[in-house]
Amino acid sequence: MIFIGKFFYLTNQQEIEEQERRHGEFDLIVEAQEGEDAFMKFKQRIGDLRDKGDFFQGQTRIFFIQLLEFDRFPRHQALMLNLKSTAGDPLMPFIGCSIPSDQADACRIYDWKNNEPEIDGQNEKLFLEFHS
Repeated sequence: MIFIGKFFYLTNQQEIEEQERRHGEFDLIVEAQEGEDAFMKFKQRIGDLRDKGDFFQGQTRIFFIQLLEFDRFPRHQALMLNLKSTAGDPLMPFIGCSIPSDQADACRIYDWKNNEPEIDGQNEKLFLEFHS
């Protein structure tokens, strides 16, 4: 199976100066037998990126937002993944649609409340945390 994981992250939120704080999102893709294997591979890769590169330096919190599972990729028509629509300023909530199609929009409302991601009004669980 092919797994695509979507993550939000916060880095150095304890810093006073706004330009010193970072937040963002990223996706990881891996082939694995089942979801648990994919989770372990995601954790390993995130740790490697932190240890061997400039990603996720300092105090970092990573939230696992979504897992998509495919047995194969579409051949005849492209599949849209993770449409993001933001109203107004970047600090406002946005609508994200996982795999929108003419059959279903698969959209949810994403927001940040007290430096925690919230999806459709529910707090997301912490996936990984690194301390400086």
